[in-house]
Amino acid sequence: MPKFNILQVQATPNPNARKFVVDGVVSQSPVSFFTAEAAAGHPLAAALFAIDGVSNVLLLGDFVTVGKRPEARWPAIVAAVRKVMRKI
Repeated sequence: MPKFNILQVQATPNPNARKFVVDGVVSQSPVSFFTAEAAAGHPLAAALFAIDGVSNVLLLGDFVTVGKRPEARWPAIVAAVRKVMRKI
């Protein structure tokens, strides 16, 4: 899996989701994960689910949408997503 740089972090209509636009293709077709168990076989999704507060992940084209639990805070999650994307 290639490493990615995050070009933009965009708000979505859902306050518990953010769209991370990256400098490469993360998935040719949409892939959604709603549990850590479902993401276990996918290195990027599994690494994102390892972030405290992440509740779901969508991969498509040049972006990743990360959902969080309502009590989780975006600053910590965004920093952790940036770190994961640089290491994958």
